[in-house]
Amino acid sequence: MSSTSLESNSDLENAGAANDGKSALARMFGWSLLAFLFAWFINNILKLSFDWPGAAAFLTGQNVGASLAQAVFVVAAIAVAILFVKRRPNTTLRQDAATISGINTFLVRAAFFVVLFVGIGDMVISFLRVEGMLDAVVGSELAKDFGRAQVRGVYVHMPLMALGILVACFSRTLGFHWLALLIVGAELAIVLTRFVFSYEQSFMGDLVRFWYAALFLFASAYTLLEEGHVRVDVFYSTFKNRTKGIVNAVGSLVLGIGFCWTILLMGLGNKSAIVYSPVANFEVSQSGFGMYVKYMMAGFLAFFAITMMIQFISYLLESIADWREEPGTRLGSQSTAAH
Repeated sequence: MSSTSLESNSDLENAGAANDGKSALARMFGWSLLAFLFAWFINNILKLSFDWPGAAAFLTGQNVGASLAQAVFVVAAIAVAILFVKRRPNTTLRQDAATISGINTFLVRAAFFVVLFVGIGDMVISFLRVEGMLDAVVGSELAKDFGRAQVRGVYVHMPLMALGILVACFSRTLGFHWLALLIVGAELAIVLTRFVFSYEQSFMGDLVRFWYAALFLFASAYTLLEEGHVRVDVFYSTFKNRTKGIVNAVGSLVLGIGFCWTILLMGLGNKSAIVYSPVANFEVSQSGFGMYVKYMMAGFLAFFAITMMIQFISYLLESIADWREEPGTRLGSQSTAAH
């Protein structure tokens, strides 16, 4: 049989798997979860930051117009997700999983450049401020304003965040190895300046904690993609790939996605929640001349939950494909050493 015939048979097999009703339902479910996450996040911002009533408030008769608009937005987002799947009937579960992972990769890549630029920019301002040189560089009025968290957050951090997202559009690196190297360099700088020059300032330790928190939380989704998280394995390594798919699908849906929603609901559930409150108020540490990034570190928790949930949705689709024994499994090629 020719290679062309083999490729044609493989394409037919993939198309048949994609056109299967159960596969289509699984794809709709995965993309609907992603759409609901997006709609919920936007609605939550509108509710907490702009005092919109919430998607369910119309049930109690409060601000019916705005509430219905939010509810329609949620329904519309899910409808778009379902339509997206229907318009791509020949797409397999694994292809959709790869697409969702690609979306997550961009988010994590953008986050890397954001923390890189914000960390360097805020560190420079903190250094100039603690050494009394900021007035000479930007003027006394602006130097005084840079001592206020709201000013530094809005006029320094946010433009640097936008720059980081823009750079991520043209870059292809996730940057984890570079971020790890930067952390080592920042810690080495603390050691050298402390023991050689007897110099240390609070912003130096703040920079290490800022970057280390980003490395730990942002890399978690990529580690899940690469099966790098340690499993507490008693029986899993002896399972067949189909059984592993069932276990991974149930675990992703119940434990993984459930855990991420717990973080989001507790962290962003109301204006005094442990994530929203520090971010909304540009909360800073009590060390007077340290970096003003504590509020961003609180936001890291929400970003961790969002990126992990997106990756769990991708992992769910991949696991369902394993359960259905569709071609292209990643389980067979992965080492069980981490298990």
